[in-house]
Amino acid sequence: FAHNHPSGDTEPSSDDLLITKRLVEAGKIMGIEVADHIVVTQNTFFSFKDKGLI
Repeated sequence: FAHNHPSGDTEPSSDDLLITKRLVEAGKIMGIEVADHIVVTQNTFFSFKDKGLI
C-alpha cells in the first residue's frame, strides 16, 4: 500500500498505523501478504516494513 502526505511529514499518523494493522489482518484472512505500506512526500518516504511495523 502507499499514500502521500502533502504536508511533507512522512511520520505515520495514528490513523495510518491503525489502517495498516487492519489491512495486514485482512490480508492474513485472505492469504495475501502485505509487502509494505509506504508514505511518500515530494522528497522522501517512510516504509512501515523498514521500521519493523509490518
